[in-house]
Amino acid sequence: MSVALYMHDDGLNHVTPEGHPEQVARLRHIARALSVPAFDALERRTMPQCDDADIGLCHPQTYVDRIKDAVPQTGLARLDEDTWLSPGSMSAARRAVGGAIAAVDAVLDGAVGKAFVATRPPGHHAETAKPMGFCLFGNVAIAARHAMERRGLARVAIVDFDVHHGNGTQDLLWNEDRALFIGSHQSPLWPGSGRATETGAHGNVMNIELPPHSTGTEMRAAYENRVFPALDAFAPELILVSAGFDAHADDPLAQLNWQTDDYVWLTENLCALAARHCGGKLVSILEGGYNLEALADATAAHVGALMAA
Repeated sequence: MSVALYMHDDGLNHVTPEGHPEQVARLRHIARALSVPAFDALERRTMPQCDDADIGLCHPQTYVDRIKDAVPQTGLARLDEDTWLSPGSMSAARRAVGGAIAAVDAVLDGAVGKAFVATRPPGHHAETAKPMGFCLFGNVAIAARHAMERRGLARVAIVDFDVHHGNGTQDLLWNEDRALFIGSHQSPLWPGSGRATETGAHGNVMNIELPPHSTGTEMRAAYENRVFPALDAFAPELILVSAGFDAHADDPLAQLNWQTDDYVWLTENLCALAARHCGGKLVSILEGGYNLEALADATAAHVGALMAA
């Protein structure tokens, strides 16, 4: 079946200060990389705006209101040392959540086989009532809750291969026995969470700590020995991916040394797991990746592998 690409120009209107790594150019580079003939078969779909009830699947209304009230009329507003708002940020954030939900619905309905949601701001650091790490709302966690609460799924797996621990997704799904959250990340590294001892209220969290300067060899061994067996045992009805590409050797914010072919290998194996357990149903949602060329190359490789599966 086809692979859908979800993008929207509102993602370009979430503006950060000059020199900030989570910048508008990230989406432009991804769009350019996916505009070549090799990706003509992608089913390109727009991203609807979510409403407060969608965000409320994971975040309290008081928090949503706080973010809305903090959006500036002009210029920029700072939420913490890393996380900023501009006049277009709330619209971009609503598209991020709305696109993730729409992608889940399209895959569950059989309209497409798989989907990649190219969006910003990212989401996996946003905790229940705390924005952080460039993130406002928990895009992937909200998508998981949508699948469970509204679509009736009993087992949803989330695999997060961003170089930074998805502390927000872990926080939002800590007490959720219908979800399995698996995150691989460099450790030690900001935000300092993601220890192997953090296992969730129901044994539903698995954290894979990868040492600085390790390569795709160590990553592949960890996934083969721990991640893939855990996913097989869980037998998910849907796989969601937090696709951060900042473990790439060229990324400036961390010290892992993955190469583009490591993302191909990982994507192929996740697609094979989806084929075994849930009819291939997989939705991938963009998180980090801050070297623009490496981000574009790794994203293109990831989407190409989704299409080839």
